[in-house]
Amino acid sequence: MTRDFGKVAVLLGGKSGEREVSLKSGAAVLAALQRQGVDAHAFDPATRPLHDLENFDIAMISLHGRFGEDGAMQGALELLGIPYTGSGVMASAIGMDKWRTKMIWSAAGISTPAFDLVRADSDFAAIEQKLGLPLFVKPANEGSSIGISKVKQAGDLKAAYEFAAKSDPLVIAEQFVGGGEYTVGILGDKALPIVRIVPKNEFYDFEAKYLRDDTEYLCPCGLSSDKEAQIQQQALQAFKSIGCSGWGRVDFLMDAQGHHYFLEVNTSPGMTDHSLVPMAAKAAGISFDALVIRILELAHVG
Repeated sequence: MTRDFGKVAVLLGGKSGEREVSLKSGAAVLAALQRQGVDAHAFDPATRPLHDLENFDIAMISLHGRFGEDGAMQGALELLGIPYTGSGVMASAIGMDKWRTKMIWSAAGISTPAFDLVRADSDFAAIEQKLGLPLFVKPANEGSSIGISKVKQAGDLKAAYEFAAKSDPLVIAEQFVGGGEYTVGILGDKALPIVRIVPKNEFYDFEAKYLRDDTEYLCPCGLSSDKEAQIQQQALQAFKSIGCSGWGRVDFLMDAQGHHYFLEVNTSPGMTDHSLVPMAAKAAGISFDALVIRILELAHVG
């Protein structure tokens, strides 16, 4: 029997560049809750005043990106006294910021690709030399691969920086690691089975994530059971080192020699038909509907 959660607001849409993806995630979550008899309702903070949330008992956050995944909504919910799913204010804010996440991981001895902060007055040639080519350039505070470029030729970093800076003034350059892309879903204190992502275009960009049907997702991921268990444990450590709780996702890369490097944390991962946490949960024997209920049970109380 499904626990009585009271009146649940499923926060979806929002004002970020990931609005369309969030609408899909939220619709899937809302349908799953309603199928199980939960009194759940869609709530789009881009179209409704936040004080309307005072009519709800708990918030299921299906927002992605700024104003939903970055601590802003979490802070508002704490001020309103409403429990919510996912990480708290600080962890959400840090998790959204790839630069600060990587600095904490570096300080904690957690492996992450080499990186550098890029500014308009940076010595672009020196950064290219330091990190090597190819390299990736990313807005520090965007998700869904928005604003990302792969720099393959010397002299192209400046243009990639300018493109990324349109999405966020904080931009990082990151060393290329080319042995495979993977992700670890986190549910409570457990890591889910690892998923390997095999995009058919050059890297796992917005198109590969949401628009193409030829991206391959492998679970089992092909790693040995010992290696998978080691990475799962370290992913939990990476997740908790920035204060995350509840549920989320930690992405990592492998190099050709079999070394792994943690890339970023997602504190409000996608819950669409292309999404990775539901895929990993299914491999662990957890249905989509059961996953949604479990996330709600793990709600954060300020």
